[in-house]
Amino acid sequence: MRRKAFTTALLLGSFIVCLAAIADLSGKWSGVLKIGDGNELPLTYVFKVDGEKLTGAITSPQGELPITDGKVTGADFTFKIDVNGTTIANTGKYYGDSTIINSDFNGQKLHIKLLRADK
Repeated sequence: MRRKAFTTALLLGSFIVCLAAIADLSGKWSGVLKIGDGNELPLTYVFKVDGEKLTGAITSPQGELPITDGKVTGADFTFKIDVNGTTIANTGKYYGDSTIINSDFNGQKLHIKLLRADK
């Protein structure tokens, strides 16, 4: 009985720590997306986490795009953005001090590392 109670407490504690960690994803993150022949696009992401729901926006020199269909599962998250009528699916992983996001834009694999901008 003691072992079962200990295991349950350990699992519950791990779950709470995981939720607290992913909640830290909320905030402003910045990075530079490298596109094609050495072109660089500075991007700022603002994430808002509410339970398993992820919302926010991405800002570039061309303007702002809202994040849609965002979901958080542990340290992994997904979301979509609409660029000129094309929906781009994004997958990400939260590492605490950085975030990695991968996407596929018309067959071109894109990868960006973000660092926290508001701390």
